[in-house]
Amino acid sequence: MQTLLNTIEHLKNSPISELISQRLHEFKTLQQGSIDSIYKEMCFCIMTANCSAERCIEVHEIIDDGFLTLSEEQLAREFKENKYRFPNIRAKYILEARKHKEDLDIMIKDNIGTNELREWIVKNIKGLGYKEASHFLRNIGYTDYAILDFHIIDTLVNFKIIEKPKTLTKRKYLEIENILRTIGKKLNLNLDELDLFLWYSETGKVLK
Repeated sequence: MQTLLNTIEHLKNSPISELISQRLHEFKTLQQGSIDSIYKEMCFCIMTANCSAERCIEVHEIIDDGFLTLSEEQLAREFKENKYRFPNIRAKYILEARKHKEDLDIMIKDNIGTNELREWIVKNIKGLGYKEASHFLRNIGYTDYAILDFHIIDTLVNFKIIEKPKTLTKRKYLEIENILRTIGKKLNLNLDELDLFLWYSETGKVLK
């Protein structure tokens, strides 16, 4: 683990630290915005499962407010025209998620406990498992969720902190999340900060 700690400490003292701080500020700002903006970010996170983050960012920016108004058929057509990988099923999930937009707004404004909020999202929003729900909540300014995509898992495996899980069950997800929480405490970082540093160490990029 010490090698990983040293790697992240080095990044904390590099110019990348300022970029990560800026990105996290953008996430916090989004949480204070309209429910339409928050819902559009949820749409982005529905899109990202098994898809390139960079490609999803491009398509998401093209469609933009269309996520608020397009029918399922229209959205699927937009996805196809922009060569998005899963046009039909993700259009279906996004339209179903739209039905929960007002409930989501209420829960965020009620400042429900973070674990309860994620559990509600996983239960009610098709297409969002623990990874995608954590991604969404991090992207709207929450700080204590781990986003266990393959980049993060591979980093932990490469530094011999965990063995590569065969499947990422809820129990295994929460177990690895707690390991990351421990690493974050050693580095004086919240999980949202740690995620971006880990992602950068694996990919050389800071996205969202």
